[in-house]
Amino acid sequence: MAQEKDKPVHRIRLGRIVAAIWPNRTRDGRVWFNVTIMRSYKDGDQWNDTSTFGRDDLPMVAKAADMAYAWIWGQEVPADPDEATE
Repeated sequence: MAQEKDKPVHRIRLGRIVAAIWPNRTRDGRVWFNVTIMRSYKDGDQWNDTSTFGRDDLPMVAKAADMAYAWIWGQEVPADPDEATE
């Protein structure tokens, strides 16, 4: 299970914006997802990531969040593990 936490199950890349979707499991095996959104930038020769966004990044952040939402809904699992039926 640790390996599952190390990598997202799905990534959405829109230019410099990346939404990563991470699986989570309850003790009884129910699954839900969390999303992180990052922006890549170059500092000299090195690429870095940040979770801050400028004005012009926000349309792509919104689109990436929308696409992540749609992907999660397509997985047919509840967004909240407490909503799962037994």
